[in-house]
Amino acid sequence: MKNTLKNALVLKENCTFCNIVRGSVPCFKVFEDDISLAFLDHRPLFAGHSLFIVKSHMETLFDLPDSLLGAVFSNVRLLSQAVMQGMEAEGTFVAINNRVSQSVPHFHVHIVPRRKRDGLKGFFWPRRAYKDDQEIEATLHALRSAIAALQDS
Repeated sequence: MKNTLKNALVLKENCTFCNIVRGSVPCFKVFEDDISLAFLDHRPLFAGHSLFIVKSHMETLFDLPDSLLGAVFSNVRLLSQAVMQGMEAEGTFVAINNRVSQSVPHFHVHIVPRRKRDGLKGFFWPRRAYKDDQEIEATLHALRSAIAALQDS
């Protein structure tokens, strides 16, 4: 995908996600292209719970320019399929908070693997940490492999 923001990349000084884009805050990267980045949530609902961000600082969905809507949501769809395939889930939950419950004020999309009777009811969901680095690596491998397979098809 061509970057329509390449020459206009705007990063905010004290934004955690902008610092991830800069590389000054580490993340477990799942996907990256010119305009976006996806990484594992550090407090996942389930293994594979990923956050998708646009690289340029925008706080909400309403700040996303029309010129990026197609590219952004094509990537969200790709990542949603990859989370479902890679984590062998029955489906995914895709969510965007706009200000309320938005712990980092930088546009991001949650992509969460779902299974019937997985215990998630409403929006009061307990978080669970990854057991260890091995689980993180296995999750990254599963998601990256699924993204590569989907991009090749």
